[in-house]
Amino acid sequence: MSDRVREILSWYGSDNPGTLTNLARLLTAGTLAGTGRLVILPVDQGVEHGPARSFAVNPDAYDPRYHFELAIAAGCNAYAAPLGFIEAGAREFAGRVPLILKTNNHDVLLEEKDPNQAITGSVKDALRLGCVAIGFTIYPGSEHRLEMYEEIRDMAVEAKANGLAVVIWSYPRGSGLSKDGETALDVTAYAAHIAAQLGAHVIKVKLPSAHLEQAAAKKVYESTQVPIGTLAERVRHVVQAAFNGRRIVIFSGGAANKDEAVFDEVRAIRDGGGFGSIIGRNSFQRKNPDALKFLATVMAIYNGTQK
Repeated sequence: MSDRVREILSWYGSDNPGTLTNLARLLTAGTLAGTGRLVILPVDQGVEHGPARSFAVNPDAYDPRYHFELAIAAGCNAYAAPLGFIEAGAREFAGRVPLILKTNNHDVLLEEKDPNQAITGSVKDALRLGCVAIGFTIYPGSEHRLEMYEEIRDMAVEAKANGLAVVIWSYPRGSGLSKDGETALDVTAYAAHIAAQLGAHVIKVKLPSAHLEQAAAKKVYESTQVPIGTLAERVRHVVQAAFNGRRIVIFSGGAANKDEAVFDEVRAIRDGGGFGSIIGRNSFQRKNPDALKFLATVMAIYNGTQK
């Protein structure tokens, strides 16, 4: 175990040895093992966006085993997915890549100003399938946000008691926010802080824009001159909001994008002190050789072998 991993584990002093062991498994797996950086493959898009929108561009990806194989071959730190996808490959690929069970999900069959998520998996499922962690989405800004906060607190208590780590997807959206506000710097930093306060070991947020959504917050950002001009500066501030960098904050890869645009974002995450990326569509919507090449470049940027 590297000194960096020991340092990160020291931030979670209230956790039992089982949870710390699973965090260590996450941090010591794959190509970036021991660096304190993470690249995770998430494949919940089939539920969240629909199967054709997610997989038709690369039909191999309809098969759950494709994603296990991609995560393993690419050297990802973990593979995260809902119950069905994890069940479809957990036995065949047991022990070959750390697994994160996404325990709540949301579909797009009904337009909602204030989205919520259904509980679709459990701590017992995660334990049965050999996962290192549970994953859970909250929507700060939705009128259902307090219900989601209470749900994850209850589930986090159970997960930690059973030695699992907790990953929170903190995605601001809902009638309390404008569209630009969903990725505003003040809102994204707030979302990261909420997830940390709810007990997350790992926090997933979207990359922040320079927009400031809340008038009261904007005054403070301007009066204290928080640097927000570059993406790296904004990443640094979001990480700062998660207990001054003492919680693992990773950033979403977003919708499919041109390679160099994604690589520039990865450089900004690295330079801003972010802990890594969780990249789904930009990975699995490519044919396997292209996906492996793409993820190898992302990891090379994080470990410093490529600028």
